[in-house]
Amino acid sequence: MRRGFKTEAERLAERLRAQLGLRPIDCLKIIDLARHLGVAVYSAGDLVSRTALDDLERVQPGSFSAATFHLPEGRTVAVYNPLREPGRTNSDIAHELAHVLLDHRLRDLQRIGGHTFFACDPDQEEEANWLAGCLLLPRPLLLHEAYAGATAESIAERYEVSLPMARFRLNASGVTLQVRRSSRPRIQRG
Repeated sequence: MRRGFKTEAERLAERLRAQLGLRPIDCLKIIDLARHLGVAVYSAGDLVSRTALDDLERVQPGSFSAATFHLPEGRTVAVYNPLREPGRTNSDIAHELAHVLLDHRLRDLQRIGGHTFFACDPDQEEEANWLAGCLLLPRPLLLHEAYAGATAESIAERYEVSLPMARFRLNASGVTLQVRRSSRPRIQRG
């Protein structure tokens, strides 16, 4: 990840949340952000048969979570896998919106189980993962929750994200360590 990106992502998430009228500690409804950005969101189950999705999952488990398409008439559409849990779906859609916000372009064409997929390069995937986390669980929100004694599980449930996303953000943002250090008894030296 390029130098300074993490700070930029936190600031971008803060600005977008403010545009939506949210405080840093409010739950972001990812569909509201998609609407704000002009991105239509569809379930893949509305576009292909459930059997096709089940077959793909059987052939390559976890290979399809979500994808973004920039259509010729200028519309942008994000498509998510309805086989995932709602918290994971929110994380997946946030990831796709992060690609849109960062103006990432498709780089690779991949075939898995007879299906063709487009993919961004690994650096762009890392940036999208980080920004998605900042959008859904910004650092001020995590600090607020952690100091109130919330667990990763309760954060995931309350803010409608996947448990891995909540754990990732608590650890990668440094919040867990910060709260742990501030909770330690201080030794006074004479």
